[in-house]
Amino acid sequence: MAEPKRVERPISPFMIGPYYRPQLTSITSILTRITGNALIVGVVLAVWWLLAAATSAEYFAVADAVATSWFGDLVFAGSALAVWYHLLAGLRHLYWDSGRGLHIETAEKLGWACLIGSVVLTAITILLVQ
Repeated sequence: MAEPKRVERPISPFMIGPYYRPQLTSITSILTRITGNALIVGVVLAVWWLLAAATSAEYFAVADAVATSWFGDLVFAGSALAVWYHLLAGLRHLYWDSGRGLHIETAEKLGWACLIGSVVLTAITILLVQ
């Protein structure tokens, strides 16, 4: 019996390059997952700071030095960006779940709104916190 000829096809749409051109909606979907996971870093730093405050003054001084250093500022600013983006993307998905905004043009506008809105809201948050 003859062997069937196998056709080489891409395995996954996430094979960015010759097989798949990234679209704004796919990028924003991936960013939603990344920001959700990245929030763990900010939460770990904040919980460490709180636990150190409950432990001892010396340990709190170390945790406070890290949390208020350039690294802590970077982590908390990134966490603010992740929170705002994740919130806006969640609202976008809630809007999509109602059956609206599913046309490609509207979906792309909503994606840009999430990206730009999260940057603007993060800037406002940083300005208000300082």
